Amino acid sequence: MRGSLTLFRIRGIRIAVDYSWFLILFLFIFWMSSFYRDVLGAQQADSGAYALAVASALLFFASIVLHELGHALVAIRNGIGIKGITLWMFGGIAQMDRESETPGQEFRIAAAGPLVTLAIVVVLGAISLIVDGSGQSAKALRIRSDSGVSGLMAMVGWLTSMNIFLLVFNLIPGYPLDGGRIAQSIAWRLTGDRNRATRFAATLGRGFAYVFIGIGIYLMFGRGDAGPLHAPDPVGGIWLLLIGLILSQAARAATFHTTINSKLDGIRVADVMDREPVAIPDGLSVERALDEYFLRYRWPWFPVVDASQHFRGLLERGAVDELEESRRSGSTVAEVLKPDPEGRLFVRDDEPLDALLTNETLRNLGALMAVDASGRLSGVVTIEQLSRALRGVVDGATGPA
Repeated sequence: MRGSLTLFRIRGIRIAVDYSWFLILFLFIFWMSSFYRDVLGAQQADSGAYALAVASALLFFASIVLHELGHALVAIRNGIGIKGITLWMFGGIAQMDRESETPGQEFRIAAAGPLVTLAIVVVLGAISLIVDGSGQSAKALRIRSDSGVSGLMAMVGWLTSMNIFLLVFNLIPGYPLDGGRIAQSIAWRLTGDRNRATRFAATLGRGFAYVFIGIGIYLMFGRGDAGPLHAPDPVGGIWLLLIGLILSQAARAATFHTTINSKLDGIRVADVMDREPVAIPDGLSVERALDEYFLRYRWPWFPVVDASQHFRGLLERGAVDELEESRRSGSTVAEVLKPDPEGRLFVRDDEPLDALLTNETLRNLGALMAVDASGRLSGVVTIEQLSRALRGVVDGATGPA
């Protein structure tokens, strides 16, 4: 998902598309154009079928964005930050900056998406009744080109059917689907053990993944018997096969993640951090910061602290170089530092080490500042230190590396 293109932002949440999304968008429009030409009885050159196909594809992906926004907004209400929402060829992903802390949080966040999709189905159903009350709405749900419905009713019926499928599919009780996360939260509540609950949900996920793979292989080749149920469907088969493989991989990754978490149990950030960080006082002049820190240590950034050693932010070499030389002696570090109002640059030193495994700032910056309960800088933890600790537990070490 790193090569994504930002579309827009909703309440500060970045909505982006992975480049694989454009492929599936093209396939949707190509497939739906043919469907609407048959519905409308129009010639291939008729723009009406193409317009309906484009509208259908965009509205369907909009419903996926709304589904993921349901997860995101509930996560934010529970104090969990959202990095963004990304659409790709197999749906959408709301990327949270940390995991849920309680079974209740996990349940609410997981259930929010399906509830939004259910609301979309209800709204579409109401629209179909308002637009046409003569019974066409029921025919439109069958998504058949010979159903005799209008183009608008065909689009509403297709969107309704796709959202019903999206709802049912996401409620399958297998991790990492929403239904699997709901099952995980319930098991977490009953057992009091998150790792055990995740392994349970991941096992369910792998089971359903194998079912999808089996059905996909069956659809790819069929049985050769008479009848539409046994005719080969290579496209649908390959699609289900890929979904099964992705679910299986995600479930295995979740199982491995819980294994690492259990081995990291009891290890804190303070156990692996550098306890003697080099920090710049915020009252120092930019000129002295350049001479005494950047030119001496050759590092691209330094943490900045106030007189009480509270973490203020980062001073980056680029910000120093951009400042005119004539102003460096009269400007303080506090005036040009990079502040951290959202608290993304630091972590509490008493946090469990496994909290860093999904930390995007650590991955991008290469380090996080560690602070004590009062916000004073107590150390720096780097991605290399985390990697050494992980290698230690994977190799069977009983303590921090």
